[in-house]
Amino acid sequence: MNTNPQNPVQTTRFLARPDGRISYDVTGTGPLVVLVPGMGDLRSAYRYLAPVLAAAGYQVACTDLRGHGESDTTFASYGDADTAGDVSALIEELGGPAVIVGNSMGAGAAVLAAAGHPELVSGLVLVGPWVRNGANGTLQRALFRLVMARPWAAAAWKFYLPKLYAGQRPGDFEDYRDQLVANLHRPGYAKAFSLTTRTDHALAEARLADVTQPAMVIMGELDPDFPDAAAEAHWIGQTLHGEVVMVPDAAHYPQSQQPSLTADAIIRFLASVHRHA
Repeated sequence: MNTNPQNPVQTTRFLARPDGRISYDVTGTGPLVVLVPGMGDLRSAYRYLAPVLAAAGYQVACTDLRGHGESDTTFASYGDADTAGDVSALIEELGGPAVIVGNSMGAGAAVLAAAGHPELVSGLVLVGPWVRNGANGTLQRALFRLVMARPWAAAAWKFYLPKLYAGQRPGDFEDYRDQLVANLHRPGYAKAFSLTTRTDHALAEARLADVTQPAMVIMGELDPDFPDAAAEAHWIGQTLHGEVVMVPDAAHYPQSQQPSLTADAIIRFLASVHRHA
């Protein structure tokens, strides 16, 4: 799971779900924090953040999405709602409640989990969050899904990733990108990835008003997924009555592009959540 040689490899655990298993690992002790990656990513997207949170006194669970990483590819459906169900089940398994940190599509799933199961979720950290379909239009979304279709998914994702890492890249970027591409070459994983690109974030947008937990929005200033990253972050923050943190010299993955800044903000948020609990 872990591509950072300075951090120990964690033992993979599996959560049984209808149609398959979800892979995850756990480190540390204390209040529970669940880290959820985005589409096309692995739980090792949090390889820099997880050990820092564990050292700060938290039990940290990193999960793979269904059809990603070490999770199975036998699922009948993929997307925000499915991931929200998986995350909620994982929190129950680990004896929550938990603060959910969700990156990209993982943020939409986090919103649905918080709205649907408020007893399981004590707070939300939304990183580079996709919680609505945005203004890029139906045609552009259809073209993206076509480009990321199964025959050429691995090559397309390899080509697209540098754009999502605009600004400072982690030192192991090339190795990590190779790991992502290799995962897509495994039987069944490109198909699962392509199905995940069909996610409709309108489900998350419809439930934003139902989220009552404390929230923090973390957005890279250079995030290319949004026409105006700052405007998107502040709209989400205002809607959730949460704090917004803009991360300089980072794009869609501030947790690995600017790990110290991101970890400091999250640890401060976690302390606030548990201080007021």
